[in-house]
Amino acid sequence: MVDIAHQTAVNPASARDAGAARALVPLTAIDPGQWRALAQRAVEPNGYYLPAWELAVSATARGRSNAAALPAFDGSSTRLIGLMPVISLWRAWKIPLPALASAHPYGTLCSPLIDGDAPIEAATQLLQRAREAGAHALVLTDVALDGAAMNSLKQILNCDGLRPRVLSSYIRASLDATQDGETLLREALGAKKLKELRRQRHRLEEHGAVVFEVARRPDEIGPALETFLQLEAGGWKGKRGTALVQHARDATFIRRAVPALAETAQCEIVTLRAGTTAVAAGIVLRHQDRAFFFKLGIDEHFAKYSPGVQLTLELTRHLCADPAIASADSTASADHPMINPIWRGRFAIGDVLVPLRRHDPVVTLVHAAVAAHGIAYATARRAVRLLRR
Repeated sequence: MVDIAHQTAVNPASARDAGAARALVPLTAIDPGQWRALAQRAVEPNGYYLPAWELAVSATARGRSNAAALPAFDGSSTRLIGLMPVISLWRAWKIPLPALASAHPYGTLCSPLIDGDAPIEAATQLLQRAREAGAHALVLTDVALDGAAMNSLKQILNCDGLRPRVLSSYIRASLDATQDGETLLREALGAKKLKELRRQRHRLEEHGAVVFEVARRPDEIGPALETFLQLEAGGWKGKRGTALVQHARDATFIRRAVPALAETAQCEIVTLRAGTTAVAAGIVLRHQDRAFFFKLGIDEHFAKYSPGVQLTLELTRHLCADPAIASADSTASADHPMINPIWRGRFAIGDVLVPLRRHDPVVTLVHAAVAAHGIAYATARRAVRLLRR
């Protein structure tokens, strides 16, 4: 049963439909130029599905390699108008049912790329490609529930008498970068908290002048990335063995993705230094008018000065002063203790089950299996947290 489900969901050659051979293709088969052009026109930005990032993830990242893609083309079949990176449900969660799930791009956002010039046509074709690939359902993880990409899919589903099912959701912090940075920080944190943070910064200056640096150019980005990787590995992620540089495949991915995005001005690394010592650094992706705060690393020897918060304050000012950026996605977990008090914007992120046929009993099975997996995963995470206390 596992083999049958796996082949039905991910092997186009096994499908009966003559068009199935192009329904599901290797991610590497997508023309990078077409992909970049689609990203520029996308109805909703997603820095984690930019080609330079997602191709690097799919090439080497642990547990995320060898993704496939559902592509959509215009009527002439020459212009890419939609792209949804996917894997089989078996690969995602060892569930032997004919469904496809979002290919996770390391960052916590999987909203597909849908052409803003043809959103309905693109959404229609993406769903049809999934059917042609043999899938009975799509499980879209970490999508913006009220985002333009999801709304385009909902329109088509409604026309077909289908309704997506939200499996889980949470509220995530975001930044309205159209505001004045100082005003935003004052309103978010209050005078008393800002005064305390200024006191900590003055104390940090005892170790050297505090400088905020932004690495953008390809020649700057490599050294800045290595600084970030060292900081991340030296903190709690390093202690838990989850830092990027601790795993060769993940280190290869990030060292490929970041310089490639820097070539197109879609990635920067921000660093806070006290004298010559880097005390915090973060990776920020940029897509259209939105920034994505990927990861943060700090030197825990300076923890009493709140270096992560100090860096985020500078990043907030930096983004608010940039006319090219209108908003920033924290890509953080719910109730994140550091970012939530600073970035007060909120939007809903969730996992969504998309049925592809009406009255399909397989969809009910997929829903039950994914829900059971979610319960088991949540239970395991709670147990790990208890063990770490």
